[in-house]
Amino acid sequence: MDETPEMLRRIDARGEAQAAWHARGAALRDEVFGREVFVRAVVEISNYCRQNCSYCGMRRDNRELSRYRMERETLREVIFDGLPASVTDINFQTGEDPVAVREILIPLIDEVRRTTTLGISVCLGILEEKLYRELYDAGARFYIIKLETGNEAHYREVQAPGTFQSRLDAIERLAAGGWRVSSGFIHGLPGQTRERLGETLRRLADLPLVGNSVSPFIPGAETPTGGHPAADLEETLNLVTAMRLMSPRRIIPAVSAMGILEARGYERALRAGANLATINLTPDASRDRYRLYTKDRVIMSEQRVLSAIAAAGLEPSRKGILSVAIAAAAEAPAAVAP
Repeated sequence: MDETPEMLRRIDARGEAQAAWHARGAALRDEVFGREVFVRAVVEISNYCRQNCSYCGMRRDNRELSRYRMERETLREVIFDGLPASVTDINFQTGEDPVAVREILIPLIDEVRRTTTLGISVCLGILEEKLYRELYDAGARFYIIKLETGNEAHYREVQAPGTFQSRLDAIERLAAGGWRVSSGFIHGLPGQTRERLGETLRRLADLPLVGNSVSPFIPGAETPTGGHPAADLEETLNLVTAMRLMSPRRIIPAVSAMGILEARGYERALRAGANLATINLTPDASRDRYRLYTKDRVIMSEQRVLSAIAAAGLEPSRKGILSVAIAAAAEAPAAVAP
């Protein structure tokens, strides 16, 4: 049975109906994973990007943005000297920048693998097969590659990276090659309709993923979509619950962009069924230039993350994402009726 129509209807839930909806997502999360939230760190290594997405501040044609690639020694200091005690996993993120991957990231991942117990994920865009293999051999195991929208025409309209089919093919190849793959979409992108949203939810549910996410669209002044309104936070939170019910086994993050729309947005995502929080370790000198959306970012420090987890009545997990995700996939229930 296709549960998508009911999931779409629930997007409009507010008040008591919304509270009950979110409680269902949280209860299913607790059943599968326990009342715990994974805590990872993210380091944004480079804001160079060869793509030209209409909604992203790091798009190739943004000449106003000062570009950077972090030095390896700076990265070593961040990871080996400044890692918060609550972190079990680390995510390395860039624009689509193969130079940073080859010259900086692969040697760094190899060192992290040899000297720590951290689970390692990367979010790097589409790369050549050789780089995927080198990243995996160095020690990375999770690959995050966002679909952004599950509708091919919409994908073209917003000038998302490459082609829609190449994105789908990359997800399938990575999963077949042993990677644990996570994907996601942006809610409220210009041109999104309920029909396209339903297609996106179905597409993500059917892909070979261990995690998926929803981020609210935030307009950036330096992008062609800067005049479009931001996404509705309530709808975005309801979609967190929808994804939890459609894919109970998956890792679903609370994303910092929710905090731009409302101070408690991050905590509310956890209450709606999310089970991953991320501490930003990018140094101050670089983080304002990693501009996925707008200059006005919400930077999630360890204190902010742990406070949000506690406020949601949850605890930080001491287990790494990989082992728990594999166990959850083997033991958890299938999608539940909406």
